[in-house]
Amino acid sequence: MEIEITVVDAFTDSVFGGNPAAVIITDEWLSDDLMQSIAAENNLSETAFLVSEDASTYQIRWFSPLTEITFCGHATLASAFVLFKKQTKLASIKFSAKAVGELLVEKTEAGLVQMNFPNTKPEKVEIIPDDLSSGLSIPPVDVYCNSQAYFVVYESETEVLSVQRNNETLKKLRPRDVVVTSTAEAKNYDFISRYFWPANGGDEDPVTGSIHTGLAPLWAERLGKNDLVAYQASKRGGVLNCSVSGERVIISGNAVQYLSGTITV
Repeated sequence: MEIEITVVDAFTDSVFGGNPAAVIITDEWLSDDLMQSIAAENNLSETAFLVSEDASTYQIRWFSPLTEITFCGHATLASAFVLFKKQTKLASIKFSAKAVGELLVEKTEAGLVQMNFPNTKPEKVEIIPDDLSSGLSIPPVDVYCNSQAYFVVYESETEVLSVQRNNETLKKLRPRDVVVTSTAEAKNYDFISRYFWPANGGDEDPVTGSIHTGLAPLWAERLGKNDLVAYQASKRGGVLNCSVSGERVIISGNAVQYLSGTITV
């Protein structure tokens, strides 16, 4: 069986930046084992699998090399990018995912892919887990938490960029991952972050759309503004435009195609 595959770099306007995701569109679901094997073979942060309901509505599932993920922002952006490219007259797409419900994605006049996600603002943690403190080389200023991750707030961008982690220790926080964040020194960004996910996908994720549904409302409250520009400071790096609107968080970004072809399974 031959299956079409496209690899897209998300949250960037240049190849080799942002976060790469594979996108596979099929008429019906492949088996869970096959989807997981394909994702492991791709060895990208995520592979998104789509099944069409109609021209503008798709069911979507996301797999890391290790496991199925309940929600992935950058692979959603990559999927929309592929669909908008295939169907140039489309202005919006509705994705349906079991864990997060319906996700509306639109193409903006500026050419960005704009995604409408649930607000997952984290709550402050009063007792910091020992494995979190010992798993990071720099003690946190504040710690917050939602269902996805622990949010470690640092005093400076330098601390975010220089912090070291012990992946084996952070794995003990499963099922939650860890994001470290601070305000940004550069005037064109409001805050920066890095995302560590040894429990669910690997080492450090290049750019993580889903975690910004928690980061954006956190920094909106701390900075007193609802429209923010974020930079995820991995080696590849990525830019996310965020807007907090009540129970929703709007995240927009660029994308660029890296590869298209077929896989044989």
